[in-house]
Amino acid sequence: MSAPAQPPMAWKYCGDQIKRWREQAGVTREQLSQAASYDIESVRSMEAGRRKPSFKLLSTADELCNARGMLLGAQDFLKPEKFPSYSKGFTQAESEAIALQAYASLVIPGLLQTEEYARELINSAYPPLDDETVEVRVAGRMQRQERLRAAPTTMYGFVIYEASFRAIVGNADVMKRQLSHLLTVGKLRNVSIQVLPIDRAARAALDGPMVLLETPDHEQLAYVEGQYTGILYADPERVNVIAQRHGMIRMQALSIEESVAFIRRTAEEL
Repeated sequence: MSAPAQPPMAWKYCGDQIKRWREQAGVTREQLSQAASYDIESVRSMEAGRRKPSFKLLSTADELCNARGMLLGAQDFLKPEKFPSYSKGFTQAESEAIALQAYASLVIPGLLQTEEYARELINSAYPPLDDETVEVRVAGRMQRQERLRAAPTTMYGFVIYEASFRAIVGNADVMKRQLSHLLTVGKLRNVSIQVLPIDRAARAALDGPMVLLETPDHEQLAYVEGQYTGILYADPERVNVIAQRHGMIRMQALSIEESVAFIRRTAEEL
């Protein structure tokens, strides 16, 4: 069982700085909470790093504690990350890969998502993300897609389980535009998109998504992701098992031409 995701270390550091400055200045937590219009428990959580210290709290503490901008400067370290912490190793490897093969089981792969589809997914995350984090995460996902066209010699192969097309993200119009986008991206000479129908799904297809990567040094990597977890494997034995599973899934998928017909038909049915 995976441990729950931990708050960013920057939250803890900045919260600790607020507490240190407050105590040094002789300001009580009650006084700070009153001045910032927060309840005491909210201030306690921000000082402990369990909750992101807000600009309002930093600003109020800076003034009350006569920190002369030292606390306000912490705001730069509290900006949201483009990607969840557990996926950073993967996104770095993805940005350098010379070949990528992916299987998606429940949603359209991030590299193929429209902005509105991505926004619907990220905006509906639970626990909810703040607006700034949503915007940064959406921008980060769109930035990842730039390599599809910027690196035409990098080969991208996608197999998408039929359930990803049946799960309505946003509404029917969002899905229609998403499916149209798949047809457009699928025309790129370095991109192939195949659909795995529900009635053809191999056992391996039901175990979740996977990505196979080849680095510029021809090292083979594999990435698997779950809820708030992501593991990038370099161990040849692990990578080989995942590659075999992916190979079985790909054999069961429709051809590229059949997949185009499937996507068009699905869009018409929405």
